[in-house]
Amino acid sequence: MDKNDKDYKKILIGKRIAKELSDGDFVNLGIGLPTEVANHIPKGINVYFQSENGIMGVGPAPNSGDEDPEMINAGGGFITAISGSAFIDSAMSFAIIRGGHLDMTVLGALQVDQKGNLANWWIPGKFVPGMGGAMDLVSGAKKVVVAMEHCDKNGNSKILQECTLPLTAVGKVNLIVTDMAVMKIEKDKFRLLEIAEGYTIDDIQKATEADLIIEGEIKNFGVN
Repeated sequence: MDKNDKDYKKILIGKRIAKELSDGDFVNLGIGLPTEVANHIPKGINVYFQSENGIMGVGPAPNSGDEDPEMINAGGGFITAISGSAFIDSAMSFAIIRGGHLDMTVLGALQVDQKGNLANWWIPGKFVPGMGGAMDLVSGAKKVVVAMEHCDKNGNSKILQECTLPLTAVGKVNLIVTDMAVMKIEKDKFRLLEIAEGYTIDDIQKATEADLIIEGEIKNFGVN
């Protein structure tokens, strides 16, 4: 597949983030790109996915024709439930989030900066119904992973020295996985950990506005 293909990028990012999962984790997946993570759970790993509208134990999307209008995630997408799942009200669901009981949350982003700040809910001038549960999830989860494309549709870096869009949370991001690289926040900079197949360190530097720490072994990751 072409590395610029949308489906390729989605699978690439989803498979890499899935490697961060541990057996028994409670994980919230944001709408869109983050949901791909659920399709690549490593063998021998049991993970419990939460949807903030009140489900703990979200299963895969149903087959076409098997959709149940009463079984949806927080983004309105059709879902199934695994054996042993729990259905709770929104108050309990957000108590789980705010109480620090989620091991990980995976969210999309418009921008991330080198201080771990996240902007993922609003572009000024565009209508949005609200921030949703993102603010609570980023503040309450033990680990925050951002799943995003490295650059926007105009080729501008989304990995910045400082976010220019309204923030969702300050200093909460731990790991960023893009279609080009895996990075973590360290000393108010991005440490480059891995590079996607088909790219070079020079490519990452050119596509990243933020300050990078590049040292030690830099591994490659791909869809295989």
